[in-house]
Amino acid sequence: MAKGKKDTGRDPSNKELREAERISNLDRDIQRDHPSAVRADPLKLKHINTYGEIPDFYIDRPFTCRNCGKREIWKAADQKWYYEEAKGHIDAIAVECHDCRIARKNP
Repeated sequence: MAKGKKDTGRDPSNKELREAERISNLDRDIQRDHPSAVRADPLKLKHINTYGEIPDFYIDRPFTCRNCGKREIWKAADQKWYYEEAKGHIDAIAVECHDCRIARKNP
């Protein structure tokens, strides 16, 4: 990571995108033990009422913006905040890049 650049997932390098893709394609058991995985707090996920699985960890997830096609990474720490602190819907995923979200919120 370049000096002074925050680890936000915005404007990732090709290397960062490739690594996030590689990790997301690993078996779940390997992902869980990966150094970049962030453990989920099951007590903070009690608000989720689902028959599906509750996450026990988060990994960086690469995605393509549905508006402009830009590639970004939804960081594991941001997912943890979204699901556990903001109480976001468990099936929600990142679909817009940072720039498109800002443009939508500030027309």
